[in-house]
Amino acid sequence: MTLVKSVVKRKRVSAKRQYHHLKFIAKVNKQRKKEGKDPLPGLRTPKPEKLAEKPKARFPCSYVRQQEKRKLRLRKTKCFSQHVRKIRSNIQPGTILILLAGPHKGKRVVFLKALKSGLLLVTGGLRHVCNYRPGPFKYNGVPLRRVDQCYVIATSTRINISEFEVPKHIDDEYFRRVDLKEHKTEAEKLFSTEIKNLNVDNILDVRLIKNFLLFQKYTVSDTRKEDQKIVDKQIRASIKSHPDSKILHAYLRSLFSLGKRDYPHKMIF
Repeated sequence: MTLVKSVVKRKRVSAKRQYHHLKFIAKVNKQRKKEGKDPLPGLRTPKPEKLAEKPKARFPCSYVRQQEKRKLRLRKTKCFSQHVRKIRSNIQPGTILILLAGPHKGKRVVFLKALKSGLLLVTGGLRHVCNYRPGPFKYNGVPLRRVDQCYVIATSTRINISEFEVPKHIDDEYFRRVDLKEHKTEAEKLFSTEIKNLNVDNILDVRLIKNFLLFQKYTVSDTRKEDQKIVDKQIRASIKSHPDSKILHAYLRSLFSLGKRDYPHKMIF
């Protein structure tokens, strides 16, 4: 005899019916909970929840997590102004640099020395300017300036400035910004007190205020003009002594720029 298993058909419930059934049971259980009765099971009987056992107190495996390591300060922390400044090896006195930022970007300048703050002291190198023009005029349109080395490309061309002497008083304090309020003459002080009492609606009074603002502009001191002349004179002599002085003149006059297919990472400066 062959035994035949009885086929039991599985009862299938649609998702919609299942959803409404569970919703109804949840509503009933809410009421039963208020009455203090046990909740009804849904389509699937939930497993009884296990109570979480409290972990046994044991000795810690390491002390690192409890006590953090403290670094002992053997030396005093230095101020930012006292940090040691490191300059790139390809930037040497007399190196021609290309400026990449600021009002003189694209121009070629001569590196003179590194200041205590880590900034580079540079000056322009060539174009002669007429004597009737005021100000600390230089040759390449760039006066004595401080530049950060991250805004500079150092070229392979150098000028011999071994005999060149930069004035000792040209340091970071030399380039400090002058406060115009402190350096006022008696005439300027009187003029400023009169302007406070003027009426802004009057056209004549507005013109006086504009003239006063122009009167307050920064003017270059005589010491800076003299220092610029001394530096320019020595640089001109060192450029003339160079074997390729004519090519160097044209090189310093030209501005640095990139074309369509110029890749700076492939260039040799």
